[in-house]
Amino acid sequence: MAAEDEGRTEEPSEYRLEKARKEGRVAKSQEIGSSLVLLLTIVVLIFIAKWVLGQCIDIFTYYFSRCSNQDVTDGKLASVFFREYIKMILPTSLVAVVAGLIANIIQNKGFIFSWKPLEPKFSKIAPKFGEYFKKTVFSGRGLFNIAKSILKVAIIIIIAYILIKGDIPVLVEIVSNGQILPAVGKIARMAAKILIFVAVSFIAISIPDYFVQKREFMETMKMTKQEVKQEFKELEGDPEVKSRLMQMQRQLLQQNIPKAVSEADVVITNPTHFAVVLKYDTAVADAPMVTAKGEDEMAFTIRRFAKEYDKPIVENKPVARGLYTDTEIGDIIPSDYWKVISVIYSHILNNSNLN
Repeated sequence: MAAEDEGRTEEPSEYRLEKARKEGRVAKSQEIGSSLVLLLTIVVLIFIAKWVLGQCIDIFTYYFSRCSNQDVTDGKLASVFFREYIKMILPTSLVAVVAGLIANIIQNKGFIFSWKPLEPKFSKIAPKFGEYFKKTVFSGRGLFNIAKSILKVAIIIIIAYILIKGDIPVLVEIVSNGQILPAVGKIARMAAKILIFVAVSFIAISIPDYFVQKREFMETMKMTKQEVKQEFKELEGDPEVKSRLMQMQRQLLQQNIPKAVSEADVVITNPTHFAVVLKYDTAVADAPMVTAKGEDEMAFTIRRFAKEYDKPIVENKPVARGLYTDTEIGDIIPSDYWKVISVIYSHILNNSNLN
């Protein structure tokens, strides 16, 4: 595939797809829109055909009745013509616009409005014809579009033949009898029938075309490994910086250090690198709980508050490091530490005569 040839081996990220969506670049098939517009327009024309014919007759009658006694360059005649013409095309035009919007909303999974596709680009004004010709004719997309066009022509021919082969003798007979208006009506009904079946067939073709276009779009959106790394840095920051920031955030988001220390039973330290605050509440758990912990500057802050609140500070490097590594704020200490912590609590109780 072209994406792999260019080194784009990674699937597009959600951010890349969302950015493309905001720029108006999404996977969609033009066939769905054109087929739906054709179908709904024909359906509307069938319903308003008599009204349109009546309007046309009224316009011709209006003009022919005045052509002998009124200047054809009269502005009033022109204004009447344009007013009636707009009135006739307005229903089908509105239906075509609505059908196009519906087709785009369905494919885009929502409404997208972007000025990006309308921005002037020199490459659009003076394209590289060699590259354009190569992409449109000698590429997978070009061959697919050619095959699609051939299929459309074949469908039109087959449908037209099947639907009108039985009506041709009837039409010939009507015309041979000099019945002009019935012949026109017959031709109109035949054309409407053909167009409806053709439009439905085109919609059926447009469904696989959409999935082909979607696959091609996803191929064009693929990323190189370097682009993935660069996007990650832009969105999340450099991994090393992010790691440090997350560590600081975890420390800063810990519960109120002064409050935790003031209610603590003991602070176990490393003595300088780590500090873990423990509180034992028999109504809550069967073992002490870690209510605060910190490293380096945060550990120093915890020790400072412990001294301020006259809380016991016990220096035990393996216990302090282990509890800091193995627990989070609000955790009950693991059973592996129960024995050594019970000794620490016993020592504190004996020294301070606490109940």
